[in-house]
Amino acid sequence: MKRFLNAIMLISVLALASCSTEPKSDIDRKVDELLSKMTLHEKVGQMNQLSGGAWLVDQAAKGEVGSILNCVDPAEINAVQKAAVEESRLGIPILVSRDVIHGFRTIFPIPLGQAATFDPAIVEKGARIAAVEATASGVRWTFSPMLDIARDPRWGRVAEGSGEDPYLDALMGVAMVKGYQGDDLSDPTSLAACIKHFVGYGAAEGGRDYNTTMISERSLRNTYFPAFKATAEAGAATLMTSFNEIDGIPSTGNKWLLKDILRDEWGWDGMVVTDWNSAGEMIAHGFSRDLKHTAEQAINAGVDMDMMSYGFIQYVEELVKEGKVSEKEIDRAVRNILKLKFELGLFENPYVDETASAKIDYAPEHLEAAKQCAIESAVLIKNDGVLPLSGAKTILVTGPLADAPYEQMGTWAFDGQKEHTVTPLAALRQEYDVIWEPGLDYSRDKDMSDFAKVRRAASRADAAVVFVGEEAILSGEAHSLSNLNLQGAQSELIAEVAKAGKPVVAVVIAGRPLTIERDLANCDAMLYSFHPGTMGGPALADLIKGKAVPSGKLPMTFLRDAGQAPFYYNHNNSGRPCNGTETLLNDIPIAAGQTSLGCTSYYLDTGYGPLLPFGYGLSYTTFEYGKPSVEKAELGRDDVLKVSFELKNTGKYEGTEVAQLYVQDKVGSVVRPVRELKRFERVTLAPGESRTVTFELPVSELAFWNIDMEYVVEPGDFRLWVAGDSASGTPVDFIVK
Repeated sequence: MKRFLNAIMLISVLALASCSTEPKSDIDRKVDELLSKMTLHEKVGQMNQLSGGAWLVDQAAKGEVGSILNCVDPAEINAVQKAAVEESRLGIPILVSRDVIHGFRTIFPIPLGQAATFDPAIVEKGARIAAVEATASGVRWTFSPMLDIARDPRWGRVAEGSGEDPYLDALMGVAMVKGYQGDDLSDPTSLAACIKHFVGYGAAEGGRDYNTTMISERSLRNTYFPAFKATAEAGAATLMTSFNEIDGIPSTGNKWLLKDILRDEWGWDGMVVTDWNSAGEMIAHGFSRDLKHTAEQAINAGVDMDMMSYGFIQYVEELVKEGKVSEKEIDRAVRNILKLKFELGLFENPYVDETASAKIDYAPEHLEAAKQCAIESAVLIKNDGVLPLSGAKTILVTGPLADAPYEQMGTWAFDGQKEHTVTPLAALRQEYDVIWEPGLDYSRDKDMSDFAKVRRAASRADAAVVFVGEEAILSGEAHSLSNLNLQGAQSELIAEVAKAGKPVVAVVIAGRPLTIERDLANCDAMLYSFHPGTMGGPALADLIKGKAVPSGKLPMTFLRDAGQAPFYYNHNNSGRPCNGTETLLNDIPIAAGQTSLGCTSYYLDTGYGPLLPFGYGLSYTTFEYGKPSVEKAELGRDDVLKVSFELKNTGKYEGTEVAQLYVQDKVGSVVRPVRELKRFERVTLAPGESRTVTFELPVSELAFWNIDMEYVVEPGDFRLWVAGDSASGTPVDFIVK
């Protein structure tokens, strides 16, 4: 009882000042005061994160766990929290975490789909809703956003990020951090963000998850660091190390990354956590001898908290006694952990209302926001005048993704409930007389025995809508693919429906860019919907009916064939760039001489270019871009580039165009990308309406890491384009002096 009273008194004293209005120095003072009372064992306990709920009560009471993950039951959370607060010697509360990636109960489109909106505002709103729902269940820390630049769609985790572009990635990451955390970490609805995976995880060779990466320091700085730096500056509370190594050093043991760059160069003061057993995996890398060695390397590199390797709790006290880890390093780590707990207000409010979630989950405004995000995320790939199906009365609905409520939520949707998911079939039944013939039971199904039945049904309909794509399990972590065609007999299903001679709309619901060229030939229109979440059905129904107009743009390049991967729009030029006149495989004469044919960088079978470029997306209306003009053709490095152009809606529907500004530094001290996205804006226009759009770009944002590894704007010739995708636009030149 005495220990209990002492703990309560300590909590009361500490809680008096744990509000967001206090200066940071007050939190630092409280942290130092508490840290001075802690034994080494208690400090190490704070550095230990374990997966589970009520069965961790004993560890919590002993002060041997600082954070738990994968528990969303408020009663279990309160039980663990009670053990920590009321039974441990110092009463330090537990930090509860969860992978809340694209929604908690109300599931939004996967992050790649959210990136397709090119709308940071809707992304921030989605993250805020996720935070409100998750915190109502007791979760105060999420492992999101994922900021890994992904240029290879074979890598399954492309679903979890924002695609291939550093600028888009940074904007979406900042929006998520702001949405999760809100304006005040101590607000009970604030969900601490975790920027991950630091760094280069998305560059895994061959698109094989967890694989080797080969990234130069300059590429890290120019391509892979920017989103992390931007979100760190936006106040992200935590950061997660990655599974991969950089230049032979695993991230979890990489002092250069975690101390030299993150702490010293960027000045970030948040808390660093490992990925799940990424410390232990350094043994398999061949970087560590054993688990004890991993603990030594990780802590000395700058890790604060260990997720699920058990190395810290088993060996750190021994390492300190041996002088291999200093207690100063332990204090540094624990200080970061305690600071976050104070900032979140956990000392003042450690418990969760066990009835709150029932009043918050799936609120009508949450569902409406999820639907709007799903609408904006859908990309119109092709339309031969078929969409919208405003005049059709009877439609055939077929395909394995038409009525798959679990699958349409996508990867990392642990807490979404399929009972609350509205499928396209259910939504289309509210708009049309629907003939329902699934054709295939699931995306990998190869049984074509029902195809004749589907074809006959198509002949009775005004149009057919075929829902194909990927089950949720086919993308995400550890779900790499070498073949990106539609799985099973889905392509054959589209082709079979086309034989009926009726208009065919293909809707692809997937977690990654698939190779869909052969399928485009068998449909009159195609909508691409990256797993759209809880309200994907109503969103797609509105788009098909014409109640909404597509505005999504591709956040990744779409390939003709998986053999083109990795492929990305913002690549460097080779010394022999493709010029479009190269000889292709079927044009090579028999017994051809041993020449080099095109003598450029391309494939004999697929040519050079992708199927669809980054930034691509059609609308039910059409947009006309006027030639851009620059306010000044010559600028100094302290000036602002101002680019103006007329954008006109030349079609019959009100629509939203994502106008994009790309820039090329034509000559640099190191080779520069052929184009780089620098600005974009969603512009909504009525039919016939025109608007002057102006982009303002500080010349300072043209800086890059040069030949001397200095971040500078180099004077010289530049080129810009304003267009609806990364492969279009009229070039305009300007000079930086």
